[in-house]
Formats: sequence, C-alpha cells, structure tokens
Amino acid sequence: MSQLSIEDIVYGCKKGHADCQKALVNRYSGLLYTVCLRYMGDETKSKDVLQDAFIRIFKYIKNFDPGKGSLQAWMRKIVINTALRDLQSKKINTSSLSLDINENASVEPSILDKMAADDLMELIQSLPDGYRQVFNLSVIEGFSHKEIGEMLGIKEVSSRSNLSRAKQLLRTKLLALKKDETWVKII
Repeated sequence: MSQLSIEDIVYGCKKGHADCQKALVNRYSGLLYTVCLRYMGDETKSKDVLQDAFIRIFKYIKNFDPGKGSLQAWMRKIVINTALRDLQSKKINTSSLSLDINENASVEPSILDKMAADDLMELIQSLPDGYRQVFNLSVIEGFSHKEIGEMLGIKEVSSRSNLSRAKQLLRTKLLALKKDETWVKII
C-alpha cells in the first residue's frame, strides 16, 4: 500500500476501499493527532477526536476537490472542526477563568531557543481550554479574530482578550520555568 500515490488513495477512499482508507490513516494519523492534541490537551481525548475526525473524513471524502486545496489542509480543517465541536459540547466558559498574571512580564528569546518543541507543546496544552483554543486558532492556524469568533460562537473582542490572556499566561509559565531552571534539558 505504501506505493500508492495520494491521488490513488483518495480515489480508493471515494470508492470505499478499506485498503486505501487504511493507507490514508497510516499516512496522516500522526500529523492529525498532533493537531488534535493541540486543541484537546489530553492524549485520550485527542485519540477520540481523531477517530471521530477520520469517520467524518471518510464520510465526506467524496466532496474533496483537489482543485480547491490540498488533502492535508482539507483533513486538517475537519480535525479542527471536530475538536472544536467536541470542546463546545462541553460548554467551555472562558469568562469564568481567573488568572493572576503579571502583564509586564517578558520572556528572553534565549529561553525559547533552549526549549524543545515538545516542551513548548506541553506549555500550550497546559492552558485552560478556552485560551488554548483561541491561541491555537490564532497563532498556530492563522485564523483572524473574526473567524475565531464565528467558529467558537464568541465575540471578536473576546477572542482578542482570550489570546492576550493566553499569551500572558504562557509568559508567566515560561518565567517560572526559567526561575526554577526546569526549562534546561540535559542531553
């Protein structure tokens, strides 16, 4: 199956061929799991969302049009929407979050240079759900605050506020790690 091109895999999936579906999962599950993990912040929840997303991908793959974009981008959007739908079903209320944040805190770029990507991912995952959603959609995915507001059913100003709070919280956490020197990894 590894010899199949993406076009062959998509064609086979559109026809409902199990071997092509398996090839699609094998090729993209790692990448899409990482997207789930960024939104869900938990491995078990991420696996559940990924499974739901693949069900949706196989259900709607007949609508995929390579002329409108890449398969990876199309699937990524389904994964994001599936994760957001799951989070919204739990009715996350970011307005109830209370944080003691030092707004003037700044982080030296050298701290970030010395951290592994997994460590940064762990910090992002530690954000409260609502802040993590907005941070991921804005900083990682590049959506505008207007788009984020529409996706999450919040006001644009709330999206801006949640992003600001997420960044402040990340700064605070990074400064705490620097103080404890736990951001330095022993190789």
